Amino acid sequence: MLLTAEQQRKVEDNVGLVHRVIHDRLHVPYQIGIFGYDDFFQIGCIGLCKAAVTDKGGTFSTYAYRLIWNEICDALISATRRQVKEFACDELPYIPAEQEFSEEQVNVRTDLEQVLKQAKAEAPPSTVKGIEAMKLMAEGYTSREIGEQMGASDKLVCAWVSKARKFLRNQPEAKALAAAYHIVL
Repeated sequence: MLLTAEQQRKVEDNVGLVHRVIHDRLHVPYQIGIFGYDDFFQIGCIGLCKAAVTDKGGTFSTYAYRLIWNEICDALISATRRQVKEFACDELPYIPAEQEFSEEQVNVRTDLEQVLKQAKAEAPPSTVKGIEAMKLMAEGYTSREIGEQMGASDKLVCAWVSKARKFLRNQPEAKALAAAYHIVL
């Protein structure tokens, strides 16, 4: 973002406002999730620069305070969404092995095995790994445990699973099975 000399002066004169927002809104400790005080300060400075660029007169500090806070909130929301997305692959239900299955559950499992076998035959290698990871998740393993078994990081396992889900959503047989048995892909 390019600032004019006047906008740079406004930013330099109001840097203390970023500290005030962090102190007023975030309280102690200044470590929230992945962000520390310095991170919040940098994010707040971006908001301050945006305020300087878009200022149309009036009380600058009031306007800048709101933009600084909004920038920090946006960063926190974005980080939370990213974290949720990364860990969402561990949310498959756990079915204990010793549980007795009804005839419908056995049919679903048989149909699902056939669809997954066919999908694995057509899928690229990383998608096949994702399908295998999904099976292990259905057995109750976490992405970290699966990663240890497959020699990969938990984030890579999540990426494989995400790719496999996307692949399966585009397979007509998997779509039909999901619709028939109310399975979320």
